[in-house]
Amino acid sequence: MDMVSIVSVAKAAGVSNKTVSRVINGEPYVTEETRERVEKAIRDLGYIPNMAARLIRSSRSNTFGIITDYVSTTPYSVDIVRGIQDWANANGKTILIANTGGSFEREVEIWKMFQSHRIDGVLYVTMYRRIVDPETGDVSIPTVMINCRPQTRELLPSIEPDDYQGARDLTRYLLERGHRRIGYIRLNPILLGAELRLDAFRRTTSEFGLPENDLSISLGMEGPVGAENNYVFAAATEMLKQDGRPTAIMSGNDEMAIQIYIAAMALGLRIPQDVSIVGFDDFRTVTMALKPELTTAALPYYDLGREGATWLNDLIAGEKIYPGSRVVSCKLVERSSVAFNPH
Repeated sequence: MDMVSIVSVAKAAGVSNKTVSRVINGEPYVTEETRERVEKAIRDLGYIPNMAARLIRSSRSNTFGIITDYVSTTPYSVDIVRGIQDWANANGKTILIANTGGSFEREVEIWKMFQSHRIDGVLYVTMYRRIVDPETGDVSIPTVMINCRPQTRELLPSIEPDDYQGARDLTRYLLERGHRRIGYIRLNPILLGAELRLDAFRRTTSEFGLPENDLSISLGMEGPVGAENNYVFAAATEMLKQDGRPTAIMSGNDEMAIQIYIAAMALGLRIPQDVSIVGFDDFRTVTMALKPELTTAALPYYDLGREGATWLNDLIAGEKIYPGSRVVSCKLVERSSVAFNPH
């Protein structure tokens, strides 16, 4: 079947080739009646605009690139991409996704490929929060970093979850319910979010006047991401066997909370009557499956994707963007794993 040309559309609509081009490109100076006639001819003939030719004529491709490592240490982190995709669908943008697989060489190749495809802008996404510099080589494309921030390239804007605020809210939640002996089992220190969460816990308990000896802090995981040594069950068991054991335990994340639940039950303790437990992330396969259901702070992955895409679009449109990092709050999700403690 022969491809329908712009000439055929112009002839069918009784207009010039230039008028058809104006309609296709959404340009002004076309009457509504003429526009409708051209659009009807396009539909009737099944005309498909030549995108390559349009790219040559236009300075914009209407395409965003996503570069991601796809090393997922937190379930649901792919919701970042879903948020970007939903924004793109609502705003007439095309998304091109490429994974680096953690390879420096692959990342350099992707940047060059995006440049050759005349991508309007790049969303640089990491699947766990960390400080990293994109390996752009000599390629310069408008870029927003999501779930990470740059080490040295201060001019790249970044958007991240507010781990500090989320942990602060969880700590206050326990304190306001009367808990004064609180345990904390730490996430892998290699993760940026892990240290922010621990810092928020320490500062908030200090502000409430809790002495250090009323806190029990243990390392739950350490080592390379994806191949960590896991001490959660042993740490929770030791914590809960203490004289004057904690009445509440904060877990570095929701998955670690599973082992804290098991340790508590193995010692014959009831949740939340004997020990309250909170997590972090809102990994719902865990938080809703645990009984009682787990109180936690939700990582705003979907919102990070949508807001990052919006920010990049503003950057491309020429709006004044001040480099720096934005944060999106981690909402506290109250379920049934925390009881009031009359101390």
